[in-house]
Amino acid sequence: MHFGGLYEDEIVGKAYDRRLMGRFFRYLRPYRWMVAGTLSLLPFIAASKLAQPYLLKVAIDNHLVNGQMAGLPLLALYFFLLLLADSLLTYVEVYFLQLMGQRIMQDLRMELFAHVQRLPAPFFDRTPTGSLVTRLTSDVEVLGEMFTAGIITVVGDILVLVGIVGIMLWMNLKLSLVTFSVLPVLVWVAFTFRRRMREAFREVRSRLANLNSFLAESIGGIAVVQLFNREATERREFTRLNAAYRDANLPVITWDASLYALVEALSSVAVGLIVWYGGGEIVQGALSFGALVAFIQYIEKFFSPIRDLSAKYSIMQGAMASLERIFHLLDTETAESPPSPQPSPTKGEGAFLSTPPSPSPIETIEFKDVWFAYQGDDYVLKGFNLRLQRGEKLALVGETGGGKTTVTRLLSRLYELNRGSITFNGVDIRDIHLQELRRRIGVVLQEPYLFTGSIEYNISLGDEAARQRVEEAAAVVGANRFIKNLPNGLNEEVRERGGNFSAGERQLISFARAVAFDPEVLVLDEATASVDTTSERLIQEGLRGLMAGRTSLVVAHRLSTIQDADRIVVIHKGEKVEEGSHQELLAKKGLYYRLYQLQFKD
Repeated sequence: MHFGGLYEDEIVGKAYDRRLMGRFFRYLRPYRWMVAGTLSLLPFIAASKLAQPYLLKVAIDNHLVNGQMAGLPLLALYFFLLLLADSLLTYVEVYFLQLMGQRIMQDLRMELFAHVQRLPAPFFDRTPTGSLVTRLTSDVEVLGEMFTAGIITVVGDILVLVGIVGIMLWMNLKLSLVTFSVLPVLVWVAFTFRRRMREAFREVRSRLANLNSFLAESIGGIAVVQLFNREATERREFTRLNAAYRDANLPVITWDASLYALVEALSSVAVGLIVWYGGGEIVQGALSFGALVAFIQYIEKFFSPIRDLSAKYSIMQGAMASLERIFHLLDTETAESPPSPQPSPTKGEGAFLSTPPSPSPIETIEFKDVWFAYQGDDYVLKGFNLRLQRGEKLALVGETGGGKTTVTRLLSRLYELNRGSITFNGVDIRDIHLQELRRRIGVVLQEPYLFTGSIEYNISLGDEAARQRVEEAAAVVGANRFIKNLPNGLNEEVRERGGNFSAGERQLISFARAVAFDPEVLVLDEATASVDTTSERLIQEGLRGLMAGRTSLVVAHRLSTIQDADRIVVIHKGEKVEEGSHQELLAKKGLYYRLYQLQFKD
């Protein structure tokens, strides 16, 4: 369903900052020396900031007030050098922080992408593509903003704050206490805003994922949208999702602006308290004018990192919301992890295969009492049994939704069966390493998928061994007939999803791909459905040579394409109801006979 809840991306529950940051710090370990170097700069940056107001105090009290100009140029030089040191050290700090941030984002994207590639097929059935794209792009980018804002400089800000408090208390205890009377209000504001800003940022990330999911599907199906005049409907739905994203940002803007305004107001109140109380102290001779100026400078420097912290805090809340979503994805169990270890029949009960088996030829494939449901107890296969011998061509036929394609998906472990077992040479496929299992099975789907690149790449998929067989594979399936007429031959550009080729040409390329990987077992799932009659005849000729010596499992609706199969199995409502050769099944005049009559009656 296009609308109505599909794009309602999950908003993860309560977050724990310490736990999230603890996991995130693992990505900092490879760059710990860069972190240590940046941290070592922070005391010097803090010292250069703290020394500037004190130099002003000395200049005013010892020179300007007394009219003694001697030594003032030297103080001015020191002040200039402090500003220069502050600028240079800050430049080095920001440079390394951003460099480190970019490298960490690269590492995290690589881990996320590798993890997504290992996720099982059911995960992609329930997760919109746009939501995953958001996690790999926008959510990771938010972490880069966290480094740009300077997560490590928070330590420097704290050093500055502690230094300012110490110097002010040392200079004048009473004036410091009057000035810091606004701090309890500041602490209350920070804690009050904390939870509400986190919730707002969670909503923002979720609504952005919804928007991206809709865009990915709507643009991908633009031909259907245009052909059925659905542009206005799509615009209305985009307007709704876009408005939802906008509205989700409004609380963030409100809380962020409010926090900044409150910090600014408290800063002004603190300065007012200094002028009021400090002015009285000057009149009484208990405070010098230079000290009052220094206090004003220090309080401005005190609230400056707090103002920065409010901005950084906003970014940190967004980063925490992104980390929730990223780690939630990384915590999703991958396909390599079987739900439970399976005993190996070849080694006896209680023995397990911990390493991939030796690549011995697959002599038998057996489905034993297989039960499977995509959801709950709505079983698609019910007690399904099937045995294939090496080199046998077996066809699966039946009505749509009967479970034929499910059989092929379970064989490749795209889905894990609920009950029963599937074995190669008596070994449960759940005990075989997943890459080893899929390396030995070649699959051609009803809807072939081509990647952006060249025809050669789409046949070999970058595999060196398969690349050596590209031309031969194209010739076997008859794809070379149209490839040789292209301007660049095998190097012809393939656009997104193979949009510059016909459906039949795309299917021929996918056939050549299966041949190039030289599998032991061939799975053809409605592989000729998108091919015209002439191309189908050419493919059938090529497949005869391809299937020689290989076990072949063919799912077909066109009964004309599987009449020469060694065996035909008829599946009805998830159960095997008939089995035999084409002529044997016609003689029974059962379900296969009725299907045949429906397709070939005049």
